[in-house]
Amino acid sequence: MPPFIALTPPLPTLRWALCWLLWLCMCAGVHAAPAPAALVLRDAAGTVPAWPAVTVLADASRQRTLADMQAQASRFQVPAGTSGTLGVRPEPMWLRMGLMAEHMSDGRWVLDIDYPPINRIDVFLTQGGQVAQHATLGNLQPYSQRPLYTRSHTLVLDLVPGQPYELWLRVETAGAMVLPITLNKPAAQLRRAVDEQLLQGVLTGLALCLLVYSLAQWASLRDPLFAQYALLLTGSLLFSLHLFGVGKQYLWTNAIWFEVRAASLAALTATCGSFLFISQVLVGHLPRSRLLWAMRSGAVLCGVLALVYVLELLSSHVITGIVSLLGLVPALMGIPGALQRARRGDSIGTTLLLAWVVYFGATATMVGVIRGWLPVNFWTLHSFQFGSTIDMLLFMRLLGQQAQRLHTAAQVATEERDAMRSLAHTDPLTGLPNRRGLHAALSLALGRCDSQSLLAVYVMDLDGFKPINDQHGHDVGDALLVAATRRLLAQVRHNDVVARLGGDEFVLMTSGLGTPEQAQDLGLKLLEAFRTPFVLGNIEVAVGLTIGYAIAPHDGSDPGTLLKRADAAMYSGKQSGKFCVRRNAGELALSSA
Repeated sequence: MPPFIALTPPLPTLRWALCWLLWLCMCAGVHAAPAPAALVLRDAAGTVPAWPAVTVLADASRQRTLADMQAQASRFQVPAGTSGTLGVRPEPMWLRMGLMAEHMSDGRWVLDIDYPPINRIDVFLTQGGQVAQHATLGNLQPYSQRPLYTRSHTLVLDLVPGQPYELWLRVETAGAMVLPITLNKPAAQLRRAVDEQLLQGVLTGLALCLLVYSLAQWASLRDPLFAQYALLLTGSLLFSLHLFGVGKQYLWTNAIWFEVRAASLAALTATCGSFLFISQVLVGHLPRSRLLWAMRSGAVLCGVLALVYVLELLSSHVITGIVSLLGLVPALMGIPGALQRARRGDSIGTTLLLAWVVYFGATATMVGVIRGWLPVNFWTLHSFQFGSTIDMLLFMRLLGQQAQRLHTAAQVATEERDAMRSLAHTDPLTGLPNRRGLHAALSLALGRCDSQSLLAVYVMDLDGFKPINDQHGHDVGDALLVAATRRLLAQVRHNDVVARLGGDEFVLMTSGLGTPEQAQDLGLKLLEAFRTPFVLGNIEVAVGLTIGYAIAPHDGSDPGTLLKRADAAMYSGKQSGKFCVRRNAGELALSSA
């Protein structure tokens, strides 16, 4: 699903008013709260959450210095809402907290603000009102200038054990002021960093595997659904890389221009892919569907907005506002169609609805964090990333179903093609190859015959078939043809070809003969088989066989010549008394006695 833009999510005027009213009410109840006590940093703790000691003050003028804030220290208030977030604030915010390392501490602690999209953080560590340390952090600072080359905003603090300090933070950002601040011993900080890097590596690796798979399937099957899934996945992956600082850490380290625009471009890419993917899943088989047209128009709009944004014709604030609303549209437009499918028991509809439940749940959690309605912790901070991963896996299930449908369709098409080919090459009564099938088999076999491996073609006509057909009717005649077919097949090898050219005329092709005499012997064997009458129900009938044959390569090397000469030999046999085997001028007849 398209990522929710957590940087500057716009709200309608009424929601803004309600949020500010809630903020004012909460602030009104905070004035009486006592100032929090200073943090005592004990080495045994390893990690100490800083938020319980934080007080805040807004800098509406955007020009207040540390000295100005120190002069107004009494105005700092305990932050409203839950811990770890100040919500979306247009003005810079100053945070203040007292620190003191215990007497037994070595005094070395690491400040960690684990929300990479914060634009700028000025850190001042003061003792007795004097600045002991100063550093500037934030994602808009060149990565090469960071005090520590980490994914989050970190700074090593050198404290004198037992001495009181004050930590001042000036935070300015275009998005949400989500501030999960902790103070950590270096070993504890390393463990936390490694755990987070491992998690990001697993989730990023999974996304890359899904991306490679979808692109490979698209290249192989040319199904647009796989390319659309890849586009959706690319946007979601790019957003996660930006949100958790991995992109800044490894990919676009000092590219400030891209860091500013990464979240919006990622959201536009994912939204574009979502429009295309959902419409293709629901109505891709209906090219004139209004929903398909509307969804594709939404995808085009995303592309245009991305181009306009890249050309810097729209500000980040405006584009973020548009995308925050536009990102919900594909799911909202697709819900009615998914519900209809789910009611029919279609797993596609059920899968889409489940994915959207996860998406809206993750989005609501992230909104709660941004607005200060939910505390910042591991689960709430990663909720959207986990939700997006689950969505991608659910959508992958749709791709699997699509691949299965394509496989089934290909199988059906192959079966239909084979059936049509069989109808075109097979006699419907006997199931034998017809003239077309015979020519195909004969052309293939002639390419493998030579003087050491002869091929014989027999043209055979039933003697006395027409009177039986006229006397007993076509049903008996058809049954006799089927019975004659079975008798012929019983006399030949499994790789020989028996065909019916029409009426009572059959053709036999046999290959791999060593001498012409073997061809003559097979003809005599066929004659002998037709001495026995046929029993068809309660009717017994007798038919004979007249055979003419030709041998390749002696009598010809192409199907037409061989069949013509074998047919002439058979006709000559008919003229000479029937029930005989004849090859050109040579003849061997069997007496009926």
